[in-house]
Amino acid sequence: MRRSKKPYEIRSGRTVIQLVTGAIAILLLNLCSCATWQMPADRDDAALRARAISDTVKGVTLSASVLSAADSKQLFGGDINVDGIQPVWIQVRNDSTHTLWLLRSGTDPNYFSPLEVAWPLHTKFAKRSNARIDDYFDSLSFQNPIPPGTTKSGILFTNYHMNTHVLNVDLLGQQSIFPFTLFLPVPGEYSQKLYETIVRYIDAAAVNYQDSDAFRDALEKLPCCAPGGDPVNMVAVAKLDDLAAAIIRRGYRVQKEDADSRQQLFGRSPDIVLRKTGTGAPAYRIRMWVAPFRYQGIPVFVAQSGRPVGGRFSDASDGGRPLHPNVDETRNLIIQDLLYSGGLAQLGFVGGVGHVPEARAEKDGSDTLYYTDGLRAVLFFVTRPLTLSDIEILDWVPLPQQRESEAAVNNTE
Repeated sequence: MRRSKKPYEIRSGRTVIQLVTGAIAILLLNLCSCATWQMPADRDDAALRARAISDTVKGVTLSASVLSAADSKQLFGGDINVDGIQPVWIQVRNDSTHTLWLLRSGTDPNYFSPLEVAWPLHTKFAKRSNARIDDYFDSLSFQNPIPPGTTKSGILFTNYHMNTHVLNVDLLGQQSIFPFTLFLPVPGEYSQKLYETIVRYIDAAAVNYQDSDAFRDALEKLPCCAPGGDPVNMVAVAKLDDLAAAIIRRGYRVQKEDADSRQQLFGRSPDIVLRKTGTGAPAYRIRMWVAPFRYQGIPVFVAQSGRPVGGRFSDASDGGRPLHPNVDETRNLIIQDLLYSGGLAQLGFVGGVGHVPEARAEKDGSDTLYYTDGLRAVLFFVTRPLTLSDIEILDWVPLPQQRESEAAVNNTE
């Protein structure tokens, strides 16, 4: 008599593999279900609106605030800030006659798309759930266009800014642009101190030069360098928001290191230190101080521009690398960079640094040799947008003539 098969009896290796595979699949599904993203129940943006900073340009009002980690968890169901993203809530009220379009690249050339931000929250074997995440993030992002008489709000996914987020927003209308620059506190950081300090120094500037010759004379009488430090080889004449817009559009961010504080001018360390950020970014740095005077009512910023030896190929921090001796090279490269900022209106040169030929290079505060043609670049910024053809080159100290005269002097020595 044929014996019946027991319920638990396994007769082939293939069946064993099938059972194990099935068990693993169930386990993975259980694990995925534990980690599955849950749509937030609370999308209230009242807290963001309450701390928003606003400005109005030609009948269009922009309001904005930076999201904290807690805000991100509440709104997105996860802390997206840990990925180097700094989400910003904005609202545009369009009381103009234009249909407006927000240009995201003007806000951040390395802008994150909402679907890119949603990706880290995806899980395997969860196609439907992942699609829901994508749809949700896309629905929270700011949507174009903004018709006349309407108000729209949403999220911009930008890169991280320390302390104060300098937000540029360009709204494009019919043959018109509505430019905004807002200084937004970053929640949980020493936010507005930087902005407030700069404004305080600007307000304290007692002298206001109206005459161009007197202003040039004042620039030439500035110290050649920080005491025992790097040469002061650049000057910016600009309202704070116009200057901020120009440097942000070219990828500079506030980033101060310990070595920067050793440079002193007007009895204090730099008010602003700027560096390019991102993988492969040039190792330029610009240290800025608010000058104790204005020009025709406009704030004046004096600066050191340079880069460390080795540039981006050095492993050490800026504090461990001496200044590259060819300081004019970096000055000129930064000028060329800022030509494309859309805010540079005029460019000129004055003396004041002192000519130092390469053969007689001097030492800065870190015992580093440097040489220079002795000129300070003076850059005048206005509200964007300008084109390259709009830039006026001032005939103050013609750079080619200056170099020719120096060469003649050197040949006679």
